Amino acid sequence: MKADWPTPSIADFAKTSAGGTPKKSESAYYEGGTIPWLLSGEVGNRDIRHARNCITEAGLKGSSAKLFPPNSVLVAMYGATAGEAGILRFKAATNQAVCAVLPGNKHVPEYLYYYLLLAKPKLVSQAIGNAQPNISQAKIKALPVPLPPLEEQKRIVAVLDEAFAALDRARALAEANLADTEELFEVGLDALIAKHDNKGQATSLGAICSFENGDRGKNYPGRKAFVPSGVAFINAGHINSGVIDWEGMNYIPEDHFHRLGNGKVLENDLLFCLRGSLGKFGKVDRPGLGAIASSLVIVRAGEQVLTDFVGLYFKSKTCANMIAKYAGGAAQPNLSAGDLKKFKITLPRKDAQERAIAEHDELWAAKALLEEAYSLKVETIADLRQSLLKRAFAGELT
Repeated sequence: MKADWPTPSIADFAKTSAGGTPKKSESAYYEGGTIPWLLSGEVGNRDIRHARNCITEAGLKGSSAKLFPPNSVLVAMYGATAGEAGILRFKAATNQAVCAVLPGNKHVPEYLYYYLLLAKPKLVSQAIGNAQPNISQAKIKALPVPLPPLEEQKRIVAVLDEAFAALDRARALAEANLADTEELFEVGLDALIAKHDNKGQATSLGAICSFENGDRGKNYPGRKAFVPSGVAFINAGHINSGVIDWEGMNYIPEDHFHRLGNGKVLENDLLFCLRGSLGKFGKVDRPGLGAIASSLVIVRAGEQVLTDFVGLYFKSKTCANMIAKYAGGAAQPNLSAGDLKKFKITLPRKDAQERAIAEHDELWAAKALLEEAYSLKVETIADLRQSLLKRAFAGELT
């Protein structure tokens, strides 16, 4: 901050106010409403130009909600969006989780918005509550802001606008490249599968693998059976991108495990999700006792097929098409083990399976490197934004 810039608190140079929520039980406060009414989750874009909800004139008068003028700077005070800011570009009301800094003759709204971006970590650190942070209006009013003359505020805004527009374009490009990396991997995987399909024989999963459901009888472990340590009890939530999350595992006592009639896993088994996130699978990559929940099925490779080749199949478009063909259920899509057995697969010789697995591993490693590079770019852009803000409010932008 420049030595000659004063640093008044927000309350010293602007008026603030919080919104309100009309009673939900009063339909007259909402039905047919035409007054835009913002929730805290809608605060976070620089320019706020519309609201998802409206209230009536009666709702406005019958609550602590109030209309805020255009160019009010809004700050979310509660929950996951606490500290987010935006500039209201039309007349609207808000709920009580939003603080409005009203327009004044001593600050440029865009200048204050950019400063609040910089100050967000400070405000959030002062929030009350861990699960749902709560920034009080008093904390916002007490926030000191370096306040140069209006012309200097406008100059700083112009420089930041231009710089942030360039950074936004760079971030959009990096994120698009990150999405393209996933798409390129899928295309490459399909090409790899197709190449080896040409050398194989058409069959079904049921002909080359065995299947075993979890125990769904009276011995099925409910949550009350879970213990801090014991035998791993694996459900769909423990599986992601072909691997099993052993760190977040549930456990059942060993004596309960021995009472289970089926669903006991072996090292090298594939666990396939039959409900909800269909097609998700993970490989049991360690020895030891374990069992599966009823949402999963064990797929155990037979002598003709390598486990990792079945894993490649589960990642392929061919498998996705089979899932689309056999899946049932509207609210929660589901399959049965019997359906999975019918899935068509082209099975090449084992040496071709090994080559396909090796080529996949190379493809996966290249994908990981690209994702890391683009993720670093996104992080670097975020760091540049903060660096620019710090320089701007230290009077170092030229």
